[in-house]
This record gives sequence, structure tokens and C-alpha cells, in this order.
Amino acid sequence: MREGETFADRADAGRRLGLRLLSAGVGGPDVVVLGLPRGGVPVAAEVARVLHAPLDVLIVRKVGVPSRRELAMGAIGEGGVTVLNQEVLAGLGISPEEFAAVAARERDVVGRRLLLYRQGRTAVPLDGRTALVVDDGIATGSTARAACRVARARGAARVVLATPVAPPDRVPGLERDADEVVCLETPSPFHAVGQFYRDFSEVTDDEVTRLLAGAGVADAPEPPVTRDAGSESAAGVPAREEDVRIGVDGAVLLGHLRVPTGAHAVVVFAHGSGSSRLSPRNRFVADVLGAAGLGTLLFDLLTPEEERDRANVFDIGLLAERLTAATRWLHRQPGLSLVRLGYFGASTGAAAALWAASQPDSPVAAVVSRGGRPDLAAERLGAVRAPTLLIVGSRDGLVLGLNRQAQSMLRCESRLAVVPGATHLFEEPGTLVRAAELARDWFLDHLGSDAAPAGAAGGRAGL
Repeated sequence: MREGETFADRADAGRRLGLRLLSAGVGGPDVVVLGLPRGGVPVAAEVARVLHAPLDVLIVRKVGVPSRRELAMGAIGEGGVTVLNQEVLAGLGISPEEFAAVAARERDVVGRRLLLYRQGRTAVPLDGRTALVVDDGIATGSTARAACRVARARGAARVVLATPVAPPDRVPGLERDADEVVCLETPSPFHAVGQFYRDFSEVTDDEVTRLLAGAGVADAPEPPVTRDAGSESAAGVPAREEDVRIGVDGAVLLGHLRVPTGAHAVVVFAHGSGSSRLSPRNRFVADVLGAAGLGTLLFDLLTPEEERDRANVFDIGLLAERLTAATRWLHRQPGLSLVRLGYFGASTGAAAALWAASQPDSPVAAVVSRGGRPDLAAERLGAVRAPTLLIVGSRDGLVLGLNRQAQSMLRCESRLAVVPGATHLFEEPGTLVRAAELARDWFLDHLGSDAAPAGAAGGRAGL
């Protein structure tokens, strides 16, 4: 990028903003992502994808003072929501009739744009939920502030304003209307939003409509596409993202597979005790890996019935068998038989990953453990051949000691990375981001295009 540029385009900005929001704990089933048209919608679409949240549009029209249109005396939103700037109204002596005349014109614009963008769909309800208001950048902040007020007037219990870039002196003012403001960059000097994008081409109404329709805006989420293992044709595999069912010894394990276009490697995740394929931390790491071009498979190691027996949750041998079976399933999928494979394990899942990687016929070429318990696989550590990265928080004293002991037992290439300030769950600001970056770099280094493919010599024979 040229000097001064920060983002390649709005999609790039949205992906990075989504990851920041996820690491900051902004997510969950109550979040609704609201893009401000037109430029904010492509950013919001990527944020919604990263957070696995519904996407909608929030149309706000400033109601300007007749003689000074740039000065807002209020704002108009969907459903007749009207926000008044009492200070301006009183200071300029604007009558209710004057306000109503201007507001009526802006209300017509809101109605026309809603018909155009929604194509007959209803709005995602905001009552009692978190409204995540997203724009592609903030200059004066007047539209963003009005949008936050409209979202709150529509019943949002919490309002978060998120943007890739804003002037450093604007953010404090925005905090008066939003419960939280998340901004990636606050550069100075700041002349215009577009200076921080390599591609800041105009967003068309058609693009906004397409993005909203593609995200299923305002519709109740449909059941995910679920396919039984082996049900796909062998006609070649483009980029794919789908929920899957993996049959193992009479049990059916649920998972989520995502393979970006051109991916040459897939990382299989093994979650820790008390977690699942829906783990927000593992999903965050998976998003970071996906942004780097790596495929990911997150799946449940046990069925719900099996999890009720706590002995299964800590049966590392059983969990390793499940991980190995999922790896075999993955290699049987059309187009994935030759992809390079990595394991990412958290807590007890890390022990399962190392146990599975110690098998003589394991095809795994790299392992990453985050806050792991490799000591639970101590008897197998000497047989692991895949390069292994152990990531531990500096404030996770007991686990840090166990990982140091485990590293001394490994005979493969290994590294112990300590993340400053992190405890066991990497809940502290920025610590999960750092762990994800370490994992990404390890996998890229060891699963790169110049690495030996699965099935080559050196103990990477296919299952």
C-alpha cells in the first residue's frame, strides 16, 4: 500500500474490524450488525461473517436546520423513529412545524431506501439486543451519533459503534451516544476517510442490496446446510463453508468445515473440556487462520450423550481416536485428499492433538497448543514428529510449568511461546489476538506450499 493507506478495501477493513471485535468480546447470539449505507454495508457484511451474526441495514437521515443544512436539529430513522437535538432546536428557536416539514422530506428518503435495500424483508428486531453500528469511517461523527441514537430508540439494550478509522479527536465525543466505541485506527493528520483505503470506490445501491440479500438480512436464520460424510460428488471442490456430520464408531459428531479458495492446508481443531465446536475463542483463531488462506475444521469430539459421562471428557486416548477419525474423514472429502494438515488444540484438546500426532501413520505436519495440557499425553510426547508450538500465558503459572516439562520430552522441532499478561483462557485484551497470530505464523511456516505434502516421506503418510 502507498504511504498513508491502512486498508486494501472495505472488505479488508471489515475482516480486521470483525476480528478486533471478536477479541474484545463483542459477539454472541444477541448481537445484530447494522451497516450504514452505502459504504458501511460492505464493512458490516464482513463483520457479520466473522461474528456469525445477522446483518441488517440502518438508514439514518439527518434533519438539518433549513438555513444551515449541515447543522443537525435531529435525525430520522426506520419505523418513524425521530431523535431531536433539543439544544439546537431551543437555541435557534425552531418551531415544531418547521422541524416537521424538513423531517417529512427525510422520512420519505428513508422509506424509499428501505424498500430498495430490504426488498420486502422486515427489519431484524433490536429489542433487548446489542446493536453493532458499523460504518466505513468517521469524519465528523454526526451520522454515526445519530445512528446510535436511532438504534437505541428502536429498543437496543446496548449500542456498540465500530469503524475502521476515525480522527483521534472524534472518538471521545462518540462515546456519549454509544456504550462502546471500537476503532481500529485513529491516524493524524486526518483529511478524509478515503485516504486510508487503497480502493475506496463508490458503493452502488445494487451492491448494498446484494450484500444484504446474501446475508439473509432480517430473515430468521435458516438451519445450516448439513451433509452426511461422503455425500458430495467428486466433481472438484471450490471454496466451501458448511456444517458437516462425521460418523465415528456409530456416533455422529457435528462440525463446521471452511476451506478458502486455493487453500493448500487445513487445520483441525480439538477443543478443551467443557467446550465445543462453537467455542468463541477457537472460532476467533479459525477466522484468523482463514484470513491467511488456511482451511479449518471445528468439530465436537463427543456427542452430547457422551459428554454427560465426565470420564469421557478427560479420556485423552478416546479424544485422540476421535481426532484421528475426523482427520481420516477430512482426507476422504473430494479435493482434500492431498491437503497438508495441522492440529490446533486447547486445554485437554491439546493433549488429544499431540496423542493423535504421535501415531506412526499420522499425516499431521504441524501442531499448535494454546493453554494446553500436554502433560496428559506425556507417554506419547517422545513419538510426536510434527513441529509443535506450545502457547501459554505468562500468568498461567501451573500450566506454564507443565508445558516447560512437556517441551523437554518432545523430540521434534518445538517452541514454547509465552504471551505476556495472559491467563489460562486468554481473556485479557489483545492476548487472544497474539495467540492467534502465533498459531497462524507457525502453520504458515510449516504447512506452506514448499513443505512436504501429506503422504510424503518423513512420517507423513496418509491415513
